[in-house]
Amino acid sequence: MIRYAVVGAGWISQEAFMPGVAQSGNSTIAAIVTGDLEKGAKLAAFHNVPQVVSYDDYDALLASDTIDAVYIALPNSMHADYTIRAAKAGKHIMVEKPLAVSVEEGEAMIAAADAAGVFLMTAYRLHHEPGTVAVLDQIAKGSIGTPLIFQSVFSFQMAPGNHRLQAAHWGGPLQDVGVYCVNAARHIFGEEPIEATATLAQPADDPRFAEVEATLAATLRFPSGGLAQFICSFGAAAVDNYRVVGSNGDIELDPAFKFDFAMKMRLRRDGVTTAITFPQIDHFGAQVAYFSDCITAGTQPEADGAEGLADMRALLAIEAAARTGKPQPIQSPPRPRHPTSDMVRMAPVTTHRLLL
Repeated sequence: MIRYAVVGAGWISQEAFMPGVAQSGNSTIAAIVTGDLEKGAKLAAFHNVPQVVSYDDYDALLASDTIDAVYIALPNSMHADYTIRAAKAGKHIMVEKPLAVSVEEGEAMIAAADAAGVFLMTAYRLHHEPGTVAVLDQIAKGSIGTPLIFQSVFSFQMAPGNHRLQAAHWGGPLQDVGVYCVNAARHIFGEEPIEATATLAQPADDPRFAEVEATLAATLRFPSGGLAQFICSFGAAAVDNYRVVGSNGDIELDPAFKFDFAMKMRLRRDGVTTAITFPQIDHFGAQVAYFSDCITAGTQPEADGAEGLADMRALLAIEAAARTGKPQPIQSPPRPRHPTSDMVRMAPVTTHRLLL
């Protein structure tokens, strides 16, 4: 069993990661790091976690032999610090997306992991989900011809007071949910975008959006001629889907991004429509199972730090395009790997969770 410390006991850890670990089959939670020890103690009792420590004791935990890896679910602005400290202590790291708040931070995180000989994985749970990978498989074998157009919407109503609405933590819908659209498009086209254009809406009469935009629309241009357009929003009804139009057909995934529904795919070609509903899995259990397999085998994860950095370059370019109103270039090296069926883990879903 690979032993994880959960760093940040907020909503995503409570709702998804901690319940998922028990579904992985090869991982366990050995510690919770939190700023609220009372809350941490309740979660620890519920999930049978042996220790709870404060952020002040994070380095002492890292220096101990009680954990093998950390899962970092802190605000974006804190990712780099807590990742680098874990790497220097010889612990493997899974960090939530986006990887960091700047290219320089992301590069420092990657360098620290490489220097320490540990694995840094960006938490792209969909790379281990059967519907997501099935879409990539269909495109790779030419089911819709050459992919030409990607369209996506990912939106929901964000509750007031959430740290994702704070500019100081590099919050906003682009960073929180737009990253899913960017990541999907990159793997669907199998290459890196070279240009971004974007626009945004920031209503003055909604106090939630005093610091960040409510909605952002972006277009990414790819070297082969493919175009990806998506809209992400913290101020619209809950929608998550994408559609890929190719030279000979189209394919759609709806839902496409959320972790609490089974993915549904529709493939249309030559007047024939095929619909598939995939088994619902525990996305976080699958993600942890894969990373623990990588740690045990000594194999670099596909969604490594460089994968997170590739999305960050696109996010920063989109942000600059929205701010300036001008197209922004993107320069990222080609990715050597993409999600494949051998990365899927069929972790069963669970209802065992405690939300505080």
